[in-house]
Amino acid sequence: MLVRDAMSTVVLTIGPTHTLRQAARLMSARRIGAAVVHDPDTCGLGIITERDILDAVGSGLDPDRETASAHTTTDVVFAAPAWTLEEAAEAMTHGGFRHLIVLDGDGPVGIVSVRDIIRCWAPARRRTVAAAG
Repeated sequence: MLVRDAMSTVVLTIGPTHTLRQAARLMSARRIGAAVVHDPDTCGLGIITERDILDAVGSGLDPDRETASAHTTTDVVFAAPAWTLEEAAEAMTHGGFRHLIVLDGDGPVGIVSVRDIIRCWAPARRRTVAAAG
């Protein structure tokens, strides 16, 4: 199975000046765990996750004053829609993260998460176990 089959096409893109509270509200409203951060001044893409926001708030930082740019991962590993789920899982394991921005051409077309991969693998695993049993 390929990344394009598992990825979420709901891609929230925010700016670097969004506060952590704004980012959290937008992510929560869409029921997603990560947002793409686009900084037009650097022409780069980054990612901020629910864990980044929790770490900041948990360490006592003010979510109304802290901006996304201060908590954005900019050294991002991107996936291609044609990657296998195994390739995506390997990249996540190697990098120690749970989300990959999926790029096709110049822009993001999706985000694939560990949860997306498990959702796809679980039915196949059940079929394999049932066939063997």
